[in-house]
Amino acid sequence: MNPAIACVVPCYNEEAAIGKVVHDLRASLPEAVIYVYDNASTDNTVAEALKAGAVVRHEPRKGKGNVIRRAFADIEADALLIIDGDDTYDASRAREMVELLFEGPYDQVVGARREIVDTAYRAGHAVGNKMLTGTVRSLFGNDVSDMLSGYRVFSRRYIKSFPALSHEFETETEMTVHALSLRLPTAEMEVDFKDRPAGSVSKLRTYRDGWRILKLILGLARRQRPSLFHSVVAGLLTLVSLALGVPLISEFIRTGTVPRLPTAVLAAAIMIIAVLVLLVGYILESFMHMRQEQARLAHLRYPAPTRDTDFVPDMLQDAKKA
Repeated sequence: MNPAIACVVPCYNEEAAIGKVVHDLRASLPEAVIYVYDNASTDNTVAEALKAGAVVRHEPRKGKGNVIRRAFADIEADALLIIDGDDTYDASRAREMVELLFEGPYDQVVGARREIVDTAYRAGHAVGNKMLTGTVRSLFGNDVSDMLSGYRVFSRRYIKSFPALSHEFETETEMTVHALSLRLPTAEMEVDFKDRPAGSVSKLRTYRDGWRILKLILGLARRQRPSLFHSVVAGLLTLVSLALGVPLISEFIRTGTVPRLPTAVLAAAIMIIAVLVLLVGYILESFMHMRQEQARLAHLRYPAPTRDTDFVPDMLQDAKKA
C-alpha cells in the first residue's frame, strides 16, 4: 500500500494565485490529496480552488495558525505538505521534499527560501527573518536556517504530537521550536522564492507580525528553557541589589553605621527576590523535563515515515480508532 500524502494550502483572498499553486502541486504529486483551507476569503479563492480540483475546507477563525491547527487535527496522512497559496514558493519541488522525508526518515523537511528576484522579500523582511532565526538558533539549537519558511513537509508523528497553539503567522516559529526542543530529525532543501503574481496582495504586517513572533520566541524561551530565563532575570535583580547595597556595605565597614536604612532594606529584599526567582526556574525546569518526556512518548506512538505502510503497529491502529 502506498503512503497517504496530503497537501494543505492556507488561503485568504488568493484568487490570483491559488489555481496555479494547486495545478503545480498536482503535477508534482498526482497521488496527493490537495486541501485548500479557505480562511474567510471575500474574493473568488474558493471558486478558483474548486476549479483547479482541490478539496476546499473552511476555517472561519482568521489566522494561519488557526488553519494549521484545524488541518493537523482533521487530516490523516503519512506525509503532509504545507505551502502558502500566494505562488511565491516553487511548488514543483514538492515531490523532492516528500521523497527526502521518507528517505531520511525525517519528521520535518523545511523549504529554505532562495531569493531569485531582488523584490521577493518585502522591505525589512529578510533582515527580520535573519534576526529572528538567529535568536531561535541561539536559544534552542542550530538546526535551522530559515525559521519562517511556510513550505514544509511533516511526518504523521510530527503532526499528531504538535500542539499548534499559535493563531497567526507565528505558527512557523512554533513549528521550528517544537522540532528543536524534542530534537526531531529535520532536513532543509533550498527552494526558489519569488514575487507574488499580479493582483495578489501580501497580508503580512512587517512590524506587528515581527513583534508577535518575537513575543512568541520569548514566551517559548520562558516555557521551554525556564532555568535559563529565570537565571537571566535573577542575574539582573542581583545586579540591581548589588548596585544599591555595595555602597552601604562599604560605608558600614568604614563607619559602623547604615546611613540609608530604607535603601538597605530595599537591596536586601531585591536579593531575596532574585534567589526566589532562581529557585522557581530550577523547579520549572523539572516540570519541563517531565513535559518533554510526555511529548516524546506521544511522538513515539506513531511509526517513522516510510513508504511501506503494509505493516501498521497495533498502537497506531488503536490511535486511529480513538
